[in-house]
Amino acid sequence: MKALKQFSIPFTGLKLGKHDFDFEIDKSFFDAFEHSLVKDGALKAVVELDKQETMLILGFHIKGTIKLNCDTCLSDFDQPIELNERQIVKFAEEVEDDEIEDLEIIVLPRKETAIDVSELIYEFITVAVPFINKCEQAGQACDEQMLNTLEKLSAGSDEQEEQSSDPRWEALKKLK
Repeated sequence: MKALKQFSIPFTGLKLGKHDFDFEIDKSFFDAFEHSLVKDGALKAVVELDKQETMLILGFHIKGTIKLNCDTCLSDFDQPIELNERQIVKFAEEVEDDEIEDLEIIVLPRKETAIDVSELIYEFITVAVPFINKCEQAGQACDEQMLNTLEKLSAGSDEQEEQSSDPRWEALKKLK
């Protein structure tokens, strides 16, 4: 996670009010997360930190493209995404287990001086990935050569199964 230290926002020296932070997200960002659905992308994240007396309100605006694999033809394509999210951070003397379960609010100890937003950005991007990935979503056509190859391979496997059937089953079919 050393590669993500630039995603840490020190908030102790900031005045009350709104502050903007810009982050560039590329392949190295996604490489820092093991088993990431997204392997590459070119995104810009603008984080608006609204510092208040007892809490922080983080507004995320993330825009750009992520590289996905088409579920139909297996080729890579650029999927544009744009999202706006909000996260509330409150401070407590001691962090209790029941407070941690609230997904809408992050609880930090009062002694914290910075907040790392890399995991939040990663989660927002991952949730924005479509369940089914197809080239048509990005306005591209599927790779015809790959589709033809897949069609030939799938047709060939059906013929092999029919030819390699067990002769004992054939004898049983004749009993009808």
